[in-house]
Amino acid sequence: MARTPNPMLAALCTALVAAAGPAHFAAAQKLYRYQDPNGVWVYTDRKPMGEQEYQEQQVERRFEKPEVRLYQRSLPDGVALIAQNTFFAPIHIAFTLRPIENVSVDTPRSGLDVLPPRGELELVFVRKSAAEVDMRFDSEFQFIPGEPTATHMPDQPYRLPYALSSAVRVSQAFPDKKTHRDLGSQYAVDFVMPIGTDVFAARDGVVIEVASDFFENGTDFATDAPRANVVRVLHDDGTMALYVHLNWNSIRVVPGQHVRRGEYLADSGNTGFSTGPHLHFVVQRNDGGQLVSVPVEFASPAGPVTLVAGKTYTAY
Repeated sequence: MARTPNPMLAALCTALVAAAGPAHFAAAQKLYRYQDPNGVWVYTDRKPMGEQEYQEQQVERRFEKPEVRLYQRSLPDGVALIAQNTFFAPIHIAFTLRPIENVSVDTPRSGLDVLPPRGELELVFVRKSAAEVDMRFDSEFQFIPGEPTATHMPDQPYRLPYALSSAVRVSQAFPDKKTHRDLGSQYAVDFVMPIGTDVFAARDGVVIEVASDFFENGTDFATDAPRANVVRVLHDDGTMALYVHLNWNSIRVVPGQHVRRGEYLADSGNTGFSTGPHLHFVVQRNDGGQLVSVPVEFASPAGPVTLVAGKTYTAY
């Protein structure tokens, strides 16, 4: 069981009017090569079943790790602080300014704004008090993904995030609060899954966050929650689905990729803040500056259903 980890996206950053350049992330994946009964070579990311002979190699999927960067544009009468968003999602950003020397009194000391996906915005123009004197200041910013006005409006019930016709037991769901105690996880659902169970997208969307470097679990929230492998998917209504505790070396999607309902994402695992193998699934929205979870209904033969802890549900 797990609480939703503090999102990687909500980091606190400090800058002295400039930030570092882009970082790149490389995720190692396995590629299998074997011959079918007709002698045709097959290439796949899944290990062949049974006693099929195969060749295995490591491949890397490279993509730019999304981030928010702060940089400066100097002008004769001051400095413009520019925020650049490399996420494939809007970012809600808050900044604070601490004047040190020669900053005009009419320069805003704090503010809020929304950065468009893959876009940039001038957060504040820091104006000099005296044009011929050097200026010094510190700045900080915090950000979370999503529009602050997002409303949960799915066009159909969610698909259960595992293979069709398979049955999985729910170990925790609202109103249980064994570990789902905060607003970001209170409506989350924990599905009991052996490591390596296929995880599928519950709804169409765009992948905006991937973490796949981790392979350990633990029960110290502060230490272990940030070490969960995750996929975060942005929906067209601005809400986001989070798939947590995924198995390392199994994630097959990258930021910016469009995924369809029912598309394979990764294997379930036991990474991060977790007491046993399971999938933690939650849908969140940005509620004016904090990520909160929302109730979710899933598709079933009898119509939309709200999941209950202790019951088993078959994907439909």
